[in-house]
Amino acid sequence: MTFTRRSFLKASAAGFGVAVLSLGITGCTFDNDDDEVIEVSFDHGVASGDPLSDSLILWTRVTPLDSATTSIKVQWQAATDSNFNNIVHDGETEVTTASDFTLKVDLQGLDANTTYYYRFISNGKTSPVGSGKTLPTGSIDKVKFAVVSCANYPAGFFHVYGEIAKQTDLDAVLHLGDYIYEYGNDGYATEDAGALGRLLPEDNSDEIISLADYRKRYAHYRTDSNLQAAHSNCAFITVWDDHEVTNDTWREGAENHNDGEGEFSERKLHALQAYFEWMPIRNVADKERIFRSFEFGDLISLYMLDTRVLARDEQLSYGDFDLTSAQGQSDFVGAISSPTRALLGTEQLTWLTDSMTTSSSKWQVLGQQVLMTKMHLPFEVLQLLVSLQVSQANGADTATLLAQASGLFAELAQIKGRILAGDPTVTDAERARVDTTAPYNLDAWDGYAYEREVLLGTAIETQKNLVVLAGDTHNGWAGQLVTDATNPIAASQNAGVEFATSSVSSPGLEEYLALNTQGPEATAQMEQVIPLLVNDLVYNNLVDRGYLTVTFTPEHAAAKWNYVSSIKTASYEMQTERSKELRMLAGQPVIQG
Repeated sequence: MTFTRRSFLKASAAGFGVAVLSLGITGCTFDNDDDEVIEVSFDHGVASGDPLSDSLILWTRVTPLDSATTSIKVQWQAATDSNFNNIVHDGETEVTTASDFTLKVDLQGLDANTTYYYRFISNGKTSPVGSGKTLPTGSIDKVKFAVVSCANYPAGFFHVYGEIAKQTDLDAVLHLGDYIYEYGNDGYATEDAGALGRLLPEDNSDEIISLADYRKRYAHYRTDSNLQAAHSNCAFITVWDDHEVTNDTWREGAENHNDGEGEFSERKLHALQAYFEWMPIRNVADKERIFRSFEFGDLISLYMLDTRVLARDEQLSYGDFDLTSAQGQSDFVGAISSPTRALLGTEQLTWLTDSMTTSSSKWQVLGQQVLMTKMHLPFEVLQLLVSLQVSQANGADTATLLAQASGLFAELAQIKGRILAGDPTVTDAERARVDTTAPYNLDAWDGYAYEREVLLGTAIETQKNLVVLAGDTHNGWAGQLVTDATNPIAASQNAGVEFATSSVSSPGLEEYLALNTQGPEATAQMEQVIPLLVNDLVYNNLVDRGYLTVTFTPEHAAAKWNYVSSIKTASYEMQTERSKELRMLAGQPVIQG
């Protein structure tokens, strides 16, 4: 069966992931009457999400112990205290196989800036208690987010989620995608899974494609106690990246969707259905249109964006261009900057720029997936890294290429240092070696430059304080968002800043560059060299897993990167010496230490 856009909308409107409305106290007495008691459990914890000033989504899954069960009665309670002495919402419904026994409740008529506690009850069993906070209104002094992404269960322990669960002053957790990974036990970053006891279960150990596959993958992830703790501690505001569907997803396909795996549109429908069933996200009529906004009083307008499913054009490849010729280089520049090339798409981009223009909030904050900072490397380095990537993909010995890369990074950094110091002996040829650059990652905003220029130009023209939050790369970054010299609104100007979080467990550049085998000195050197060679990059952490907190006040946006010592051992510590704090002052779109 081929899924068209019309069939997708029809299936989407049928209501997968629909939330039950809760309007307050029902006055009902909750019991099972004469119904047969069904053996159930709450194996996957509880969660809250998509907070507004007057509403909050609650989530749980009731697990039947008898596989023949098709329907289960479940109740909910929400209170303003953790002892449930002041219950303000309750209700009852049934969950069925149609929603994989998941339940979402949309609490209505809540008070702003208030923490609510909630729980679920079914057949004599009571779920763990969770808490979530509604959004503030009016004049606000401070808002604090935890920012997280890229959690690969077989790659290591979810200590990062456990640390987020310990935070007592969060207003929300922003999850920027790759909540699950689609690979099987022999896929990406799974080499240590057996030794760590993190193998995927036998009935879900292959790459996931069907609706049942995706549901089982979410179910397995949600058995993790650290992930459950993070969800029960604070409301999540989420968007997907690519691995909720499959690697390098774009509008009509993906790198990791291959022959023999059926229609991509059908796989995407399965993936999105499971996402809306298992995540505490408010229902929408068209499940592809996940972009939405949240207002934190007069302080923050938060825009959660989709850069994957709705409109993204297929990623470009350097292999499609002859970069040894002037014509090939011109074709490449024209392709990445084409005004018809979409990442957000016209609908989402127009919504975003219009919303930013009319917003009266102090801060305009974008929660999205891929790096917006221009990550342009000297062309020599880029060529060598492409060769390294090909060799790694083919299983070839890369020791020689790694040594060459290390030496080339150091050599070009020395030249760049001399240029910055005003050394008059720098030759034109040396200057050309560091000034001839190209984007490193065509899957990021660098491969879709036109829409970035529109967005950054809008921020400058409307004099907005712009902060972009990103995930996807598995490393910590901070960069200046600078317009191109050709931007028609404001050429070569700072438009805002970007703070990007490391991953929960997925490996980063330390594996690609083999830094995890070379010791801390090699890491320190590379972390100094890369920001020197990438003009707009201010900070990077290339080896550690962790999360980001960002605290907004009327005066500043302060980012702090937090890292765990290991995801490969059950015990760990926070690496305080590796933590980093940077900020942007309101009205000054420059990263400061």
